[in-house]
Amino acid sequence: MLCFYLLMRTKKTRHAVYNINYHLVWCSKYHKQILVGEVKDLVENTIKEVCTQRGWELISLSVQPDHLHTFVSVSPIFAPMFVVKVLKGATAVRAVKEHRFAKRFWSPSYYVGTAGTVTEQTIQKYIKEQETR
Repeated sequence: MLCFYLLMRTKKTRHAVYNINYHLVWCSKYHKQILVGEVKDLVENTIKEVCTQRGWELISLSVQPDHLHTFVSVSPIFAPMFVVKVLKGATAVRAVKEHRFAKRFWSPSYYVGTAGTVTEQTIQKYIKEQETR
């Protein structure tokens, strides 16, 4: 049963089967409330385009006036730091180019959390059960 549940949401590469989801949050420089109107639309569209181009599944996106939340599923070859770097970089380049913001559009820090489909206890139980097979 657990095996089936784990495989329902998994993705595959040539060498791996995975289900990796990152909750990423980052803020505008000095928490300025600049992510509104056209800039908000630009940031949303850029993140959607980059995720599509790179084959990342954008599960959820919420752009607030001074920060944003993304929930994205990526291949295990991509570190969360790389995902943040790519998304922050692409949105900053467009914001600087189209709206003449300063080059420091984003705060350098970010938050990353992982989310899966089962609890730690469920995985431990599953591994223990494999010993009896």
